[in-house]
Parts: sequence; structure tokens; C-alpha cells
Amino acid sequence: MKINSPLQAYEYLPKTNCGDCGEPTCMAFASHLIDRSMKAEECPPLLGEEYNDNYNTLADLLAPEIREVVIGTGDHAITIGGDDVLYRHKLTFFNKTAFAYDVWDTMSEEELVKRVNDIQNYKKFYIGEFLTLDAVAIRCTSGDADQFAQTTAKVMETTELPLLLCSLDPEVLGAGLAVAADRKPLIYAATTENWRDVAELALTHNVPVALSAPNDPDALKSLALTFASAGITDLVLDPGTFPTDGLRDSFENFLKIRRAGIDGQTDIAYPLMAVPMTVWERSDGISAAYWESVLASIFTVRYGDIMIMHSIEPYSLLPELHIRDTVYTDPRKPVMVDAGVFEVGSPDRKSPVFITANFALTYYTVESDLASNDIDCYLGVVDTDGIGVEAAVAGGQLNAAKIKDMFDSAGFDVQEKTDHGAVILPGLAARLQGDVEDETGLTVMIGPPDSGQIPRWMESKWES
Repeated sequence: MKINSPLQAYEYLPKTNCGDCGEPTCMAFASHLIDRSMKAEECPPLLGEEYNDNYNTLADLLAPEIREVVIGTGDHAITIGGDDVLYRHKLTFFNKTAFAYDVWDTMSEEELVKRVNDIQNYKKFYIGEFLTLDAVAIRCTSGDADQFAQTTAKVMETTELPLLLCSLDPEVLGAGLAVAADRKPLIYAATTENWRDVAELALTHNVPVALSAPNDPDALKSLALTFASAGITDLVLDPGTFPTDGLRDSFENFLKIRRAGIDGQTDIAYPLMAVPMTVWERSDGISAAYWESVLASIFTVRYGDIMIMHSIEPYSLLPELHIRDTVYTDPRKPVMVDAGVFEVGSPDRKSPVFITANFALTYYTVESDLASNDIDCYLGVVDTDGIGVEAAVAGGQLNAAKIKDMFDSAGFDVQEKTDHGAVILPGLAARLQGDVEDETGLTVMIGPPDSGQIPRWMESKWES
């Protein structure tokens, strides 16, 4: 039986509240075990002889149903798998789907280096973080093992991102591993035809391996059992990704395999791979890029742990990255920013002081609207528990006392910092005007309900 609550984990802890783990109580430590921000071995007493059995039992019960597999080394390594649930509202999904984009060994060196740099340098700022790509998949299209090894070496010179070595020819994979094994690449793929040779490569070089049996879950399970019996457990399963006629079968195979893994069938409880770039076999250009994004979205939701894709155009990347970020945001925790008073641009004593909530989407929308319109100002961010302005006003998370506390905690005296001594509430918080004036002694103005309307509001309401 798996552990899914802090109270269950607490039963296996010393219950001494010693604080050796850095937390004030054992219950607090237990809560971190459940959200995986801490590990059982961080409790020193639990490692002692007295609690050895508890530690071993707890470690087993905390282990995720789906095996975690690490690809790559160092700071750029990616971890895939590790899920315990089918639906994230029951707990959350922990390790984001890894996006690998392809290069191939018949590219010129100039084209190769440029594409690798485009992959590793891509980033999109979104709600407080940069969305990036994760890995480079090197495909052998030449059929030449030496050429594949040379391409692999050039990619390694250009990037530290994790690598996928892609070929069904064990000789080609072996040539790639001869230069890249230390980077712990994922080799793709072992099939019912080449599994012996690929298994030997995985054992020799101690690298993770993808098993491929398109639309044949039974064969995939047989391959997984065979590799596991040989001591190879860093496995990724590819059930096949069919973009058109077979899409329903592909989708159902992902569901069946993941459900079996979550339900305790350990022989198939491994991360799943989707290959949306298969759409390029039947079409090209914008049409293929569109359908590739559609497939990526489908299998991000159900239950692709790693994907190989081709299009690196912004119109493909943005929807793929955004839906991944949404699916892997913990639904139990509002996305929030720190409270405080922040400068936008270069404010002076005549600059306005705006107030908003600390829900991340609200904050970055307001901050962006101010910055993009060159409005030099102060932005006071109130701790509303990550709730947006309108809901926070209704629920009491945004009130006069919290606004005053925000300024006090930030050491920001509006009367001293400005000549006008005024703050501007968002229009959706207009009903707080009198309370804020009474609590703070400041002049309170009411801004527009939408931060996109602030520039026009400034023209008519604010005298600089």
C-alpha cells in the first residue's frame, strides 16, 4: 500500500521532533516527504539501528509507482517518470515531460551546430520562469556508424543538454556510445529483432534504453521483462505513436500501460515515450508542425514522459511548452510570487504606487503592462495566498490590514517615498477604498479593473 498523506508517513518517523532534519516537527518533515521536497535519509535518527526497519519500509512505501529514469549528467540531467497517480488532482505530476528535438547525421556541420544552438538557447518567459527545451535526439539517417559517431561528437561539443541516440542498428548505437557513454544518453531503440545486441550495449555502458514495440503492448511487456531479468531497469517504453488512422490505438495503449503501472504491475511500470514527429512521414511544412503540436499536447496530458519532435518553430513550441507547464503545475498550490514593493522602470517621488495580488499570473500581467508602456512606478504586491484580486477581495485575502502589513514589512513608507502620498487600488478592489484610507492614512485612488487600461487611466487621472 502506497503512502499518500503526511499522517501515514509520520507513523514511520521517530516522533521526537528533534529538528535534526531542519524542520521543527516530524509532521512537518512528513509533509515534505509526500511532496518530495525532502527524502527519508534526511532524518538522521531514522538512519540509526533502532529505526532501520522503519527506514526501509518507509523508503519502499514512498517510492513512486512509475520508475524514475535519469537521462544525462550534471546540472542538465533530466528525470522522467516517477508518477503515483493517474489524475494530478489526486496528488500531482512531478517530473515534467521531457521534450527532445531532433538533429540528423546527414546535416552539414554548419546546419547541425546552428540547429543544436537553436534548441539549447530557446527560452520563453512565462509566469515567472523560462520555459526551455530539454534534450537533443540524434538520428542516424546515413546508415553509417562512423558518420553517426562524428555527428554525436560534434553535438557534444556544442551542447551539454542530454542526448538521445536514435537508430535501430546496434552497430550505429555502439559507435555513438563509444563517444557519448559518459553523458549517459538514452539509446533508442531496442525491438523484438535487435534486443540482444542493444541489451548488451546497455549493460556494457550503463545507459538507459528505450524499448519499442509499435501497437503491441504484449511484446513491449515481454521486452521489459527480458531487460529487467538481465538487470537493466532504466527503461523507457515506446508503444508507438500513430498520427492519423492509428491515433486512437496509440492513445489507448498509453492509457492501458500507465494504468497497469499505477495499479502495481511493476513489470511495465516505466516511463512512456511518444514520438509526435511521426507526422512528418505523411506531411510537411506548417501542416505537419501543427499536427505534431496536437500530438504533443495529447500525450503530455496522457501520459508521455519524454517525446521526440522535429519542429522548432515558435508556432509549434509555444503551445507545447504552455500545455506542459499547465499540466505539471501542482494543482494543490496556487502559483504565486513574493509579496513586497517592487520598482518598475525608474520611479521617483512623483511616480504612482499601484497595488495588486501575488497570484503569479496577475502579477506578471500587471508588471508587463506597466513595463511595456514605460510607466515608471512602484508596484505593491500583497500576499493573497496566490489568489487573484477579485476572488481575494471576496474571500478576505486582500484587505486593508494586509495592504498596510505589506508596506510595513517592505519598509516602504509611501509618505516618505513620494510627494503625493497616494496608492492606487485595482478597480476590482474599489470597495476597499475607505478601509484602506482609514488603516493607512493614505490617499486611495481607484484604478481600472484591467491593467491593460492603465495607460489611458494615467492620461486622465494621474498628474505627474
